[in-house]
Amino acid sequence: MSARPAVGRRAIEVLLEAELPDADGRRLLLVDATYEGPGQSAEFTVALGGGSRRVRITDQDSPLGIAEAWQRHRAEDDPGGDSVLVVTGAVPADQIGWDLRAHAVRQRPLSVDRAELVKQLFGATDVDPRMAGERWLLDALLDAEPADGWPRAGTVLTRDRAVRTLLSARLGLGDTTADTLDLDVDTLFAWTRTPTGPARFAALAAAEREGLSDWLARAVGPAAPTLLALAADGRGADALPLGALASAALASAAPEATGFALGTLFGPALASFEALKPFADAVTGVLTRWIAEAEGHGPQRSDARARVLDILDRADRLADDALLGSLTGTDRLLPSGYRTRLRRLAGSLNGPASEAQEALRDLTAHHLAALYADSTDNARTAVRLVRWLQDPLEPVKSVADGVHSHMTSSGWADMAVGILAEGDTSRDPAVADAYQRLIEAVRTRRATLDEQFARRLVLWSEGACRQAPGGALLIEEVLAEAAVPLSRPVVREDGGASGRERGRPLILVLDGMSADVAVQLAGALDRRAWTEVVPKPRPGEEASRRAAVSMLPSVTTISRASLLCGQYAEGGQSTERAGFAAFWKKRHRTAQLFHKGGYEGPPGHRLAPEVLRALASDDIVGVVLNTVDDALADGREGARGRWAPEDIGRLPDLLNEARNYGRPVVLVSDHGHIIDRTPRGHRQQPTQGAPGEGARWRTGAPGDGEIEVSGPRVRGRVTLAWREDLRYTARQAGYHGGASLAEVTVPVLTLVPSAELVPEGWTLLPAERSAPRWWYEGQGTAAAVTPAEANAGPVVDTETMVFGRRPVIRPPDAQALRKQEEDCLGARTVRSAAYRSQREFVRGAPPDKAVIAVLDALLAAGGKLSPGAVAAAAQAATGRSQRNPERFATVLERLLNIDGYSVIQLVESGRTVQLDRELLEQQFHGETS
Repeated sequence: MSARPAVGRRAIEVLLEAELPDADGRRLLLVDATYEGPGQSAEFTVALGGGSRRVRITDQDSPLGIAEAWQRHRAEDDPGGDSVLVVTGAVPADQIGWDLRAHAVRQRPLSVDRAELVKQLFGATDVDPRMAGERWLLDALLDAEPADGWPRAGTVLTRDRAVRTLLSARLGLGDTTADTLDLDVDTLFAWTRTPTGPARFAALAAAEREGLSDWLARAVGPAAPTLLALAADGRGADALPLGALASAALASAAPEATGFALGTLFGPALASFEALKPFADAVTGVLTRWIAEAEGHGPQRSDARARVLDILDRADRLADDALLGSLTGTDRLLPSGYRTRLRRLAGSLNGPASEAQEALRDLTAHHLAALYADSTDNARTAVRLVRWLQDPLEPVKSVADGVHSHMTSSGWADMAVGILAEGDTSRDPAVADAYQRLIEAVRTRRATLDEQFARRLVLWSEGACRQAPGGALLIEEVLAEAAVPLSRPVVREDGGASGRERGRPLILVLDGMSADVAVQLAGALDRRAWTEVVPKPRPGEEASRRAAVSMLPSVTTISRASLLCGQYAEGGQSTERAGFAAFWKKRHRTAQLFHKGGYEGPPGHRLAPEVLRALASDDIVGVVLNTVDDALADGREGARGRWAPEDIGRLPDLLNEARNYGRPVVLVSDHGHIIDRTPRGHRQQPTQGAPGEGARWRTGAPGDGEIEVSGPRVRGRVTLAWREDLRYTARQAGYHGGASLAEVTVPVLTLVPSAELVPEGWTLLPAERSAPRWWYEGQGTAAAVTPAEANAGPVVDTETMVFGRRPVIRPPDAQALRKQEEDCLGARTVRSAAYRSQREFVRGAPPDKAVIAVLDALLAAGGKLSPGAVAAAAQAATGRSQRNPERFATVLERLLNIDGYSVIQLVESGRTVQLDRELLEQQFHGETS
């Protein structure tokens, strides 16, 4: 005789629910099974037919025992009671007398078919045949049924549907009411991070744990058994850290040496060493995807970053506990590997630039490089400074050359120093010391430039004036040279009566803004809203940002007054307002100037109503913003070297309103500033100046680190400090008034919100061409020469910001250009039949030379350039100004995107033009005539 099945309470309840409604009042249920519960009996209440029934269960092994149990139950039951006695046991049906069977439901012992019971619970007409032999699954489904029942399964309850439903109920993996369970390895590992998930798995019966593990191994992958074994062992929360550690150990130089330590860490959860690799690979994949999520811009970015770093920091702690640090310290995933690479980079900063660049590539290849963005950016900045230090030092030839070079090169070095001086977020003393040494080397080199500039300044100042500027842009000429061109009549494409109206520039004076601050602000501008423009360069020169020379000493009272009056002036706000109005009156325009306190709005308003009315009018508007200059006194600049538009009071609001009213913007300073970064204990003691003199200028004979100047643009005869560690007043966060490049250089940025506002004779300044060559990597690599560049005269290598290359002018090679004309992909494209056919349907298509230049520039840049750089390439090829880069890119899309395939497209919210080379070749290549 085969062993009878064992049943639990839930199976009994299902039998009662199925049988009692048709039992004709019978209250004895004989079950051909043994009871699986505490003791030999149980008593509980079950809901039936809208009411409740009391149930007693007893397990008997003889006919006499069954009879006695039934008599006892009837005797103990209340009169009129309806309680039910369930008798389980191993007594054959033919041994039970008919007098007893007459009281039993169906008058015989009922067999238990778990599959039938489960089918009933799910409302199905059939179940997957494979489930019949899986008692663990059937019992689990009976035991785990929710209070409101299992969801209806349709005609057939499949095994996968049953297991997925069980996972939802038992482990919290999904929703039991959902039709499907979206379960993958990411979901499973995320479940290990929940407060109770792994503990719920550990609490299951061994057979159920094994069954779920086998199913998950097939559904999710071979990592599931190890993960669940860790959960069963009470270490589910460490599944991801252990997997990351295993990945690091297996990728180390001696993976075999890690076997014993890893076996100790995993314990019985590791079935075999062969199971380690699929588990480690799965964890690496999950963490890589989570890292990508943490690098994004969505609302979950911060939580994702914290989750990843918590997991990986835990992995590093486990490695330290197991003495595995020496084997995993260079891993591409663990924080310890990032720190090791960072230290290696720090150690390379005093060597050749090539070594530092290689160390930087190694660092940025680490998976956490973007999550440690500040530290990675600092490392990149440090390597840039190494390249600057190892570039040949060009001597300062003139004052004009000095301020231009500072605006386009050494000012970027100042910005880099400011960033590094903040300190690295890694808080690694070795890294901090290396950065400090690098900063000191930069300061030494900058001092050489400042001294050369100061010597030039002495001679230049003696005769420098508006009539004889010596090639320099004077601060008193900035309005005439930068703002007046933007105020001239412009032609609107939408016409109007005459189609012409006068430009209305907004002049924003950022008091104290030095070149390094200007560079940062310009780089943070929204390129979809603002296009930087500059006067077209002379033949053989590159377009670049402009800088003016401040008055001397470089202080607000004369430099800002001279700037706003358009001539040498000295005074305060009243002088500036009167001079500003007079300057524009001579040009038949009315103007309004707002100072601190006059442009900020009342409570509830961002800007003052007077400013908004002025911006809406035809007046020229000027606004003086004192945030930078004020910071020199209150200590903000000493704490941070980074500046963004939102750091400048009301700057974003003013720029937004200028764009709304179609105003071009001149962003200018009145002087720059320096920061005294001399280590404490090495600073020069203040030298007392005469009353009324400033922090960096005085009267009297010059000493070490000083010059004496006089002339038309100098306030009398004064002594100016050029060395940055000299000051004549109490310590502040920063100073100005001296003769250093940072103080005397006045940044001048000109921005337009639309193509129609580009002045005649001006051109776009693409972001790719605003930085010095040393700022990016790979500057020594030359790109191919395009035919368009040959037609434009001197050859310009269009190189990409991704690899940090900047255009380099070099003489054309006629033979190379002819070969390029024949072979380049851009030229082959415009000769193709598909291109010629498409061109017939595109109105206003650019010349073929422009298309060739753009395609070749994009290909040389790796497929991505800013719209400004694309327009500049076309302009260089044809001589025709492309005033609206985004519109030009849209025309290229219509021209090159056949049948909806995106050969070229604007991406990143219109900030980047992207070329798909493969699609370009598929659409056009091989069809040349």
